[in-house]
Amino acid sequence: MFEKKFEKKFEKMTLFDLVTIAMMSALGIAVKVVLVPLVHIITGPFFIPGGSISGGIYMLFIVLGAMLVKKTGAAFLVCLVQAILVTVTGTMGSHGIMSMMTYLMPGIGVEILYFVIGKYKYTKGGCFSAGVVANVLGSFGVNFVFFRLPLIPLLLTLSLSALSGGLGGLLAYAIAGQVNRLGSFKAHEAEESLDIRLSGDPGRIDKEEKTNRE
Repeated sequence: MFEKKFEKKFEKMTLFDLVTIAMMSALGIAVKVVLVPLVHIITGPFFIPGGSISGGIYMLFIVLGAMLVKKTGAAFLVCLVQAILVTVTGTMGSHGIMSMMTYLMPGIGVEILYFVIGKYKYTKGGCFSAGVVANVLGSFGVNFVFFRLPLIPLLLTLSLSALSGGLGGLLAYAIAGQVNRLGSFKAHEAEESLDIRLSGDPGRIDKEEKTNRE
């Protein structure tokens, strides 16, 4: 029963979508490995976690993945792939088994946000909010596991995380707009829509029409 529900939930994910999600996950980790040590040179003396500032850059790949795929669960899958990669490889940014928590929290938060705001999730405001949620939850998770900052420094860190994450979300929105202009993702969406029409499944056709109206 559970397997059927799980398959039904993610049956819309195509190979193109999964490749996109994998790319966003890898890019996020690659950027983090390079960026965090550089930012930490500045934030370290102030005892501010470097991720609160640089997080807006590598968290944007979560929002960007969701924007390009535009399917429920995309943000969560980006974070899940990242969590598995850093746990298995032990690359910089790995928190051991706790990576499953610190990396999944932003994805779960973004998915909940998207569920709440509904049709506004792929707007500029939705991307800004998703970036804020992702980076704040990421910073809070790392603080909970490692830093245990006092209240005032924690609030300062979360405030910086919100600002950085929001700007990262706006950047993800801009990048997604430029990528969509290239036509590859539009062509994929058109091909997928045609496949739905050819399938003759009334339920899938009705859902497609509802999505297009939104």
